[in-house]
Amino acid sequence: MGEFAFWRRLDVPGHDMAVLTARPGGGWLLQGHAAFNETGDPTGLSYEVELDERWRSLGGRVRGVRGLQRFDHVIRHDDGGWSLDGRVIEGLGHLVDLDFGFTPATNMPQLRRLALEIVQSAKFTVVWFDVGMGTLTALPQIYRRESETTYWYESPTADFEGLIELAPSGFARVYPTLWREERSG
Repeated sequence: MGEFAFWRRLDVPGHDMAVLTARPGGGWLLQGHAAFNETGDPTGLSYEVELDERWRSLGGRVRGVRGLQRFDHVIRHDDGGWSLDGRVIEGLGHLVDLDFGFTPATNMPQLRRLALEIVQSAKFTVVWFDVGMGTLTALPQIYRRESETTYWYESPTADFEGLIELAPSGFARVYPTLWREERSG
């Protein structure tokens, strides 16, 4: 199985492309490349998230350049909890989803794991990676499935809400005010 998506960023110049493939031995690998210009800092990066068979995040990596600063962040989830670049981040160990704040790609595994029926909702917290700050934090989220292809999404602490529309691939087709798909697989 393989799925892909290609998005145009709506709030600043930028694009993102993601591919989801099956991992040998089970689970999934989500990989992507994004380029955008936030707050005058042009950013180009590659990212990946490893997922188990039940769509739970095992870890990820984000590497690239922001302005003139290079970065390479390794994120792991194991019995010791979540770690960023080898340093355990306290208070996140019970969380199962890794969300990258710079791409709509990481919403797909969450939605597949939840498998909500129409009108069902779920409130949970994800491990959120902020590329600008280079940090992992807890981010509460709420999803309510509105139809076969739409979810009402709220991130109360990030002061964001909107109706996410999915493409047949399962990736977001429309992520309000931030991303719009240009092509999907």
